[in-house]
Amino acid sequence: MSMTTEFLRRPLMTGAVAASSRRLAHAMTEGIGLEQARTVVELGPGTGVFTDSILARLGPDARLVAIELNPVLAARLSATRRDTRLTVIRGSAAELTAAVGEPADAVVSGLPWTVMPREQRGRILDAVAEVLTPGGRFTTFAYLHAAWTPPAHHLTAELACRFDRLERSKVVWANLPPAFVHRAAKGFNTVAASGSSNRP
Repeated sequence: MSMTTEFLRRPLMTGAVAASSRRLAHAMTEGIGLEQARTVVELGPGTGVFTDSILARLGPDARLVAIELNPVLAARLSATRRDTRLTVIRGSAAELTAAVGEPADAVVSGLPWTVMPREQRGRILDAVAEVLTPGGRFTTFAYLHAAWTPPAHHLTAELACRFDRLERSKVVWANLPPAFVHRAAKGFNTVAASGSSNRP
């Protein structure tokens, strides 16, 4: 089972052709306070590359809720990660508030924003902004080759209108395709300490 296989089987449900690299996972999870977080949400964990990076940073009493729409990927993630801090939920990211049941300190997203309908994207981003605590962080990534497209511009604008601070990382070239990370913060008092120091 691979991300490529699931993309071919369910292209509308699985947005990525290949799993993200460890270098991108590092960029997605650094500088967002995971080490001090109590509750973290992951949207679209896929094969678990970001999941592993999140768990490596979380404290022993923290909680990670991973929400995956694809039933095969959700079942696989649950079966292969034997970590009591992790809860895998098969469902829609738009329902994350009800799924988590409490405010979250950070949300990490691997969702394919540029291929989903604008209304759906808006509902999910509204849910992310709602579930985050004051000072909470949100990270997601975008592929470099699609950065000029209208959906990519719409995503950036939608993030800017929902969060108080928005930063973009350096390009992570060691990924297929190359990508960069959007980091958003809820509240001006929270600044991503390493927001401009990602290694390419």
